[in-house]
Amino acid sequence: MTHTVDTTQELAAFLRARRERLDPRDFGLPQRRHSRRTPGLRREEVAELAGVSTDYVVRLEQGRGLRPSAEVLEALAGALRLAPDERAYLFDLAQQRAPAIGKPASTADPALVRLVADLAPLPAMLVNHRYDILAWNHEMSRVLVDFEKLPPRQRNSMWMCLMHPRMRDGFYVDRETILREGIADLRAAWAAHPEDQVLADLIAEFIAADTEFATMWDQRDVRVNGRGTKVLRHPEVGRMAVQFEVLMPLQDPDQRLVIYRAVDPESQSALDRLCAE
Repeated sequence: MTHTVDTTQELAAFLRARRERLDPRDFGLPQRRHSRRTPGLRREEVAELAGVSTDYVVRLEQGRGLRPSAEVLEALAGALRLAPDERAYLFDLAQQRAPAIGKPASTADPALVRLVADLAPLPAMLVNHRYDILAWNHEMSRVLVDFEKLPPRQRNSMWMCLMHPRMRDGFYVDRETILREGIADLRAAWAAHPEDQVLADLIAEFIAADTEFATMWDQRDVRVNGRGTKVLRHPEVGRMAVQFEVLMPLQDPDQRLVIYRAVDPESQSALDRLCAE
């Protein structure tokens, strides 16, 4: 079993990782005679950019129990040039955003189940922040897998990507990108739900079972993916490109409605043939 999020240590590791990825040349910093011993910016350079003391940055990166204010976090986010999702992740780790209310959803509201069904012929499914699949329509089960035949614990889109034989080997044309984006999204959910032991255990299982997942998780990329394209090698109809759109119900913000649409006429034809059965 893995512990839930140790926010102090994760905040320290995240700040170090983001500092080390920066290129000093992008900041117009003067060249030094001696080569830098570590990649990225130095701590004193980040401190100067953020308007805080070097000692403060050192203590943050050492996980020494500091609770930075929202103003300091904003300054650090600017100094480290964090993307919006990374900034939100930083604020979550520093516990400067309100925590999620109530227990994570493990079942879908009947109204959302009906909505998923009514979206046909568009493939649609409802997931929670763990990627547990809570509801789906016939079209989505034809595109991905027959969810009814899976044990409930395996009805998880990340689990399927990593471990389901059909989806693990060759189903996605660019599996590395799909996996990397999914992990970046999952890391944001992990920080937003620091007390979710089920999620922590699931991530620990993925790390132990898949070296690629473990490597990407350790890179600490953070990005919430609301829209994108996936190219599939479907075993029944061949190559098919779909665009996905992710919507969040206001009444159930822990859940996400995922909708697929064909990208081009050839993909639409393949999708029509597939879902006609």
